[in-house]
Amino acid sequence: METTVETARQLGLLPEEFESIRQILKRTPNFNELAAYSVMWSEHCSYKNSITWLKTLPREGSKLLVKAGEENAGLADIGDGYGVVFKIESHNHPSAIEPFQGAATGVGGIHRDIFTMGARPIAALNSLRFGNIAEAKTRHLLKGVVAGIGHYGNCFGVPTVGGEVYFEDCYHTNPLVNAMSVGIVKVGQTVSATALGKENPVFIVGSATGKDGIGGASFASADITEESAQDLPAVQVGDPFQEKKLLEACLEVIPTGALVGMQDMGAAGIICSTAETSAKGGVGMRIDLDKVPKRQQNMKAWELLLSESQERMLMVVHKGREQEVLGIFEKWDLPCSEIGEVTDDGMLRFYMGGQLEAELPAESLVLGGGAPVYHREYARPAYLDAIAQFDANSIPVPGDLQPIARQLTTLPNIASKRWVYTQYDSMVGTGNTATNGPSDAPVVLVKETGKALAVTTDCNSRYVYADPYKGAMIAVSEAARNIVCSGGTPLGVTNCLNFGNPYDSHVYYQFVHAIKGMGDACQKFDTPVTGGNVSFYNQHPEGAVYPTPTIGMVGLLDSLEHKMTLDFKAPGDVIYLIGTSTNDIHSSEYLHKICGVEHSPAPHFELEEEYAVQSAVTRLISTSSIQSAHDISEGGLFITLLESAMIQELGFEAEQQDRSIRSDAYWFGEGQSRVVVSVSLAQLNSFEDQMRSTSVAFSRIGTVSAGRLTINNSDWGSIQDWKSDYDTSIGSRMQ
Repeated sequence: METTVETARQLGLLPEEFESIRQILKRTPNFNELAAYSVMWSEHCSYKNSITWLKTLPREGSKLLVKAGEENAGLADIGDGYGVVFKIESHNHPSAIEPFQGAATGVGGIHRDIFTMGARPIAALNSLRFGNIAEAKTRHLLKGVVAGIGHYGNCFGVPTVGGEVYFEDCYHTNPLVNAMSVGIVKVGQTVSATALGKENPVFIVGSATGKDGIGGASFASADITEESAQDLPAVQVGDPFQEKKLLEACLEVIPTGALVGMQDMGAAGIICSTAETSAKGGVGMRIDLDKVPKRQQNMKAWELLLSESQERMLMVVHKGREQEVLGIFEKWDLPCSEIGEVTDDGMLRFYMGGQLEAELPAESLVLGGGAPVYHREYARPAYLDAIAQFDANSIPVPGDLQPIARQLTTLPNIASKRWVYTQYDSMVGTGNTATNGPSDAPVVLVKETGKALAVTTDCNSRYVYADPYKGAMIAVSEAARNIVCSGGTPLGVTNCLNFGNPYDSHVYYQFVHAIKGMGDACQKFDTPVTGGNVSFYNQHPEGAVYPTPTIGMVGLLDSLEHKMTLDFKAPGDVIYLIGTSTNDIHSSEYLHKICGVEHSPAPHFELEEEYAVQSAVTRLISTSSIQSAHDISEGGLFITLLESAMIQELGFEAEQQDRSIRSDAYWFGEGQSRVVVSVSLAQLNSFEDQMRSTSVAFSRIGTVSAGRLTINNSDWGSIQDWKSDYDTSIGSRMQ
């Protein structure tokens, strides 16, 4: 079929990109070839609008075992001959159209990124964004996404140990579904996504190939609208039981040494896996599409090349060792078909029915090869002027704080997410999840070493909207703070960068400044960015969603005994605030949701101050000088105290220490770099001596009590009443 500029445009390619393809091939591409470029040069696969700035992020560190971008996921050393493999990716657009399968296949895809490197997944997390929970559409999407995550993870046998859920109007049309996986591997037993060796056979293993998911990479690189339901074929269909078998078969075949390389088939399917492995090894492939196992009859060459059917892997096998591989996959009752061989000329040639259907230079398809790289213009958004003009003095200080606190406790962004997480099995499979009390970051035991991992996903996108640079620094810092408060040392970052249309100069301004903020914070915390995902084109009818650079972070605990929990332990323990309270209600849930202010600056944050607070908390935990630690985030000091008290249904007596600060800012403000700790009477001297040896501010704000809340000498009722409101708020809205 002869192709034209119009054909290219219909496939999502620009006219100049069509001309570049003609120059690369020295001829006009046929439809199969143009379709291949359309997915490989999509933003989802090529990062053509983002790679310039992604390369500015810190990408090397003493703990990293592979450089960022070298493999499917990040790999960091945790000692004792083991490494942790971790990555986060988005499945936003599919989840907007078909929430159950969109979310389920997002979970399946991110786990494949982990075990394609030879690691066994031991934990899953997620970061979710939805519109107003009062709307039926939001509740439909939330139910579907949560059910999809729970179904796939529970059946696959990997516990979902943590995550976050936010509700903001801007996510009404385009929810965000970011999935993270963490796995463990022996150092030296990883597998590379590389093809090498002329005449080495190429296998496709796992599920048969169907028409589901065709064009999914291109679909993820376009604006989503209310009419996008007509794009339903772009949503993949997952089978977690098939993936479980694929996991076990892959982990069994790796130690045989029969594999040259392995790559999962996610976005862009066969064309992507053959192109990326070939380009990495500097080789080519000859592929016979007739030999690909198919679920449907009469599939065309381009459909086979672009299908994103789930639970599939591409393997390159050492010639002469085919039977070992076939035997293992036969044992696991999984299709395993030899579909071609490695060549030495760098060309990908796809045949069907004896006819050459596509002939492409592998290097020209991939990032760093022939894929285009753009330098987009950016301009400061006008709404930042409205933010700069906000005056907190225009908000009257309420005379009675208790009704405000009651409202805060039931806000969807603050209230317990138990309606969500009770649908996930946090104990399924390996049984690695630590159970000795809740902590700011979930803690997962590495049974092979006795060490543990602290894992988290974090981003307050309203802060990033208010100040892209500072907001992204806060996202990194909060992730690190959660890990530190749990007893861990941060190791590295994976990110999922969710933004609007990159051709909008205001969106691109947000993106560029968020990258700068993220990079500066990662440098400070020595947490290199190991990889991740860029998701552009997240829009709603009025414009882009809030800029949402989700941070996935992994930290290390040398022993599970070092884990610190967030719950108060006993009446009489003394409560301290570490860090400085500021006269700041900016971008708080209180200001935004209760006072109705859309535009205000990001909350107080200074990177050096944050680092000092975290260093102090690390030392306190290492010397066993505190009973609990819980960082202050959404809802401010009051919500932090409440969450620490509710676990064991203890109460607290607390008093405002700095009367120069407005009372709503003291209790509900979200100024950063603050941690609430509880200290037993036996620990008091050690705690105070250590804090005085630092430059970090701290203040004694109260004591743990036996079940009632007392604020500024006023009785605010029983902890059971507050806990009931907090626990049931989202569930009651979902009825």
